[in-house]
Amino acid sequence: MLLNREFTFTVDVSQLPCGLNGALYFVEMDQDGGKSKYPTNHAGARLGTGYCDAQCPHDIKYIDGESNSIGWKPSPSDKNSGKGLYGTCCAEMDIWEANKESTQITPHSCSVEGQTRCSGTDCGDNDTGERYKGVCDKDGCDYNPFRLGETNFYGPGSQYTVDTTKKMTVVTQFLTSDGSDQGTLSEIKRFYMQDGRVIPNPTVTIGGKTYNSITEETCDSQKTTWNETNSFKSKGGMKNMGEALKRGMTLVMSIWDDHAVDMLWLDSIYPLDKRRQPGAARGRCSTDSGKPEDVEKQFPNSKVVFSSVKYGPINSTFPHYKLDEQEKLKELELEVLE
Repeated sequence: MLLNREFTFTVDVSQLPCGLNGALYFVEMDQDGGKSKYPTNHAGARLGTGYCDAQCPHDIKYIDGESNSIGWKPSPSDKNSGKGLYGTCCAEMDIWEANKESTQITPHSCSVEGQTRCSGTDCGDNDTGERYKGVCDKDGCDYNPFRLGETNFYGPGSQYTVDTTKKMTVVTQFLTSDGSDQGTLSEIKRFYMQDGRVIPNPTVTIGGKTYNSITEETCDSQKTTWNETNSFKSKGGMKNMGEALKRGMTLVMSIWDDHAVDMLWLDSIYPLDKRRQPGAARGRCSTDSGKPEDVEKQFPNSKVVFSSVKYGPINSTFPHYKLDEQEKLKELELEVLE
């Protein structure tokens, strides 16, 4: 239950080159993977069944306790994958999608509650031209420092504010309108901790206004400035994302390469046919990078390490010695009162 809470972890992405994504995120799948809901599901979440996300993936082999074999078409580039008739949709909160070159945090809202099997238009499939007609927001409202113009904030080396050759601790806060667990999600804040420093999300200018967190206004400004469809808002925006966080989310960690568009949406230029438009540059990787066959051959030992995972009330997971002066004063006042 992430609403009015913060989530913290330490991560090492130093062994993740262009084209790879070491992801830590939450999806609104059933806690038991649908084992109690569907009597034919004897595997549960522990063995991977019940998964869903905002992309409504068709490559999940078992959905709602049944084989997704109807109309199954093997992938031409991945022998382990393919697509079936059904997809499986749910709200998704991408806390961390990153390699050593680029990173982003992205909420994806949905008009449905919990894991939902889809078919046809509800899936919002790209190959049918229905991306924005499905039940979930596939684009999301992303906060990628490079894409937002802060090209020296995150990267490998001491010249960057956050040096990806070293471990870092990442704090994400889900703030509500009234500061309560029952309030409406109003803001998603991000801090990094490295070498004894607390590093806030970079402040960026979008549409003439400055932002350093994800709010409804941040998302609206992005979509207008970049001339993108605001599917985040049409699928319920921050309100629906907050309702999913309130109902409860399941933690997912993965490392993957991209057989669809070579991860260019994360660390390079995307879409390629709009390379000169605002928001197209998402990272410093070459547009020729990220091809799975190249990545798997050239970097077979790539890895991401997540550790020291913490969860709790706002400001509870910051190491004590790294609190800013204002927080130290608050603590001092509490000690005096006690």
